Amino acid sequence: MAGVTDTVFRRLIRNQGGCGLIMTEFTSSHGVVATTKGRTKRSVTAHYLHFEPEEHPISAQLFGSDPEVMADAAKVCEELGFDAVDINFGCPVKKVVRCNGGSGLLRDMPLVDRLLKRCREAIGIPLTMKFRSGWNEREHVYMQMARMAEDNGLQAIALHPRTREQGYAGRSNWSHIAEVKAAVRIPVIGNGDVNTPEDAVRMIQETGCDAVMVGRAASSNPWIFRQIAEYRAAGSYFRPSEQDRYEMMRTYYRMLVEKGGLDIVGKMKQFATYFTHGVRNGAKLRVAVYHARTAEDIQALVERHFELELNAETAA
Repeated sequence: MAGVTDTVFRRLIRNQGGCGLIMTEFTSSHGVVATTKGRTKRSVTAHYLHFEPEEHPISAQLFGSDPEVMADAAKVCEELGFDAVDINFGCPVKKVVRCNGGSGLLRDMPLVDRLLKRCREAIGIPLTMKFRSGWNEREHVYMQMARMAEDNGLQAIALHPRTREQGYAGRSNWSHIAEVKAAVRIPVIGNGDVNTPEDAVRMIQETGCDAVMVGRAASSNPWIFRQIAEYRAAGSYFRPSEQDRYEMMRTYYRMLVEKGGLDIVGKMKQFATYFTHGVRNGAKLRVAVYHARTAEDIQALVERHFELELNAETAA
């Protein structure tokens, strides 16, 4: 979720309700350590590791391949006030894997073991990890990874049951989550192909997992965590109206402007792709936003679009 789950988006999600633990964008452990050496920690929090009090509980998500650097970065996160640290062994992106980060480490179990040991020794807050089933279908390591996490004292693990070779193609194999759940005593979080509340409940039923992690689906449906909680409790859930979508989009854009930054317009255009899913004539609004040049123009386009659509809805 790099480029998506910054502090503004996380606060938007938190405001919708239903979400337990929020996680930062994944952050380079080398970058965290390099930034803090000889400087104040304020510079670290300026981007990836910046969070607001209302985001608690929140976990810092790190990637890297050097046990000492990872341990130092984890200590920085603890000092910054994070509630937990998560190590990412799942990212399939080439530039990350080339540096032996993310799912690249699934080919080096001894190094994973050293990373976990050093990080567990370095911090007192909970340590978790997310990982894939393996590098490819011939090299599944998910059971080994799960047992290694338990042996090293991690508090929970999250499994995305695709291989690195798969990327996000095909279907995730939820049976791997069930196998891991049966093999370890620490909490197991299921991840992969949870696009609706029904998917989340089915994952729990089929795998016995203790919790469900939602990533990409939340970018176009920030209500999904609330919906999952409601569906589990009552068998039905909130479905956003056109008014709800309008309020969500204008709220996110307002929060972006209030936060400030170097590329507010670029972020607005990026999220127009996500947030116009399910909006009547959303493609039309999306195109208009893409061609706008200022944040004020984009906010005005959103206001005009929904004014027309909501008026048409009332007239009908």
